Amino acid sequence: MTMGTTERTMGAGEFKAKCLALLDDVAETGRPLLVTKRGRAVARVTSVSASERPSLKGSVLHQGDLIAPIDERWFAADE
Repeated sequence: MTMGTTERTMGAGEFKAKCLALLDDVAETGRPLLVTKRGRAVARVTSVSASERPSLKGSVLHQGDLIAPIDERWFAADE
């Protein structure tokens, strides 16, 4: 037996009011959601599998101590 993945349809106003809960539901169930404005489809919300999520590995660069004082004098605009 397979679970049905019938797409739901919802107006943009209702989607806006319930957005976070709807995103959680799509992620948990895998059931897509079609968002409409004035009866016309404008967006489709679908779940993203773990393999499709981009990795952040290697995206951070260590620059040393960023808050330690430096040896240069500087002046504020008021001085």
